[in-house]
Amino acid sequence: MDFSHILNSKKLALSVILSVFLSVFACKSFAIQSENEPGKAKNAEQEAFNPTTAILEHIGDSHYWHLGGHAYIALPVILFTDKGTEMFSADKLEHGGQVYQGKYYAYKLIDDKIKAVDANGNLDKVTSKKIYDFSITKNVIALWIAGILLFIIFFSVASSYKKRTGKAPKGLQSLIEPVILFVRDEIARPNIGYRYQRYMPILLTIFFFIWINNMLGLIPVFPGGANVTGNILLTFVLATIVLLVVNFSANKYYWKHIFLPDVPLWLYPIMIPVELIGIISRPFALMIRLYANISAGHIIVLSLISLIFIFKSLFIAPVSIAFVLFMDVLELLVAFLQAFIFTMLTALFIGTAVEEHHH
Repeated sequence: MDFSHILNSKKLALSVILSVFLSVFACKSFAIQSENEPGKAKNAEQEAFNPTTAILEHIGDSHYWHLGGHAYIALPVILFTDKGTEMFSADKLEHGGQVYQGKYYAYKLIDDKIKAVDANGNLDKVTSKKIYDFSITKNVIALWIAGILLFIIFFSVASSYKKRTGKAPKGLQSLIEPVILFVRDEIARPNIGYRYQRYMPILLTIFFFIWINNMLGLIPVFPGGANVTGNILLTFVLATIVLLVVNFSANKYYWKHIFLPDVPLWLYPIMIPVELIGIISRPFALMIRLYANISAGHIIVLSLISLIFIFKSLFIAPVSIAFVLFMDVLELLVAFLQAFIFTMLTALFIGTAVEEHHH
């Protein structure tokens, strides 16, 4: 009997059921949250549904973490001012129009950002420039969760290798080992060459960090739902790390190619600036690619869900959910694909920086 066919059928059925559940739950969660988003004074019966506002609230960072229904977690607010540090709960700023009188200044949530206001609740531009927001936001918590998951996964796998030396992988080890071998054999070794082992730790960290955050972003309930890899500040940090690793690893032939290219001397004023721009443009492309692809996926899914509340028709709901289901399945592939592309291009850039000179 061919058990592999039966097993694959069960996996496919389970994936479809899980995707349907997540799609329906996402629709319900989106509807409830758009009407009861903390920090926004809304009246769902009087105001028309605004898909742009609702979508931007979902893909952006927040001082609140929506749990479902009317429940949410108000996250800590930490403000550094010219007079001292302010710490309080974001619950103090609930419903947007509420002004909280802190120890030094009065604060209000304006366009999802905490600003200093005057006695009448109007924005004080001069004072706001003296305030630096270091709050623990939704994306920060999501980063901590992803970091904890990374520690749990890798420490567990490392422990399994110590306990099961010389034995076949089992459990989580059997799931993670093929992925690690994939990164080693298909990404690191072909692009970097014989020095690939030196860069395996950072390549594995980048791959699993992006993949885990992408997967968590597809889950509509806590601890998922945060658009971490769709935040351009995070992708900027990742791209900066790649920029530093590539240039600090570069050998003399890499820099010679930039400052002393094999072209006629009269072309140096053109080629050297072009090569210097290339140093910045490559990690910049990494930053924009990851940010744009992940954000676009979230926007498309939320736009399809919005159709239900825009048309308010029973006939639209099945069509919308069907498309959302298709996009959710596609996003599972994109979550892995974007982690793969970012890691592969990082390895490629490192490989060009450490490549030996060939005549």
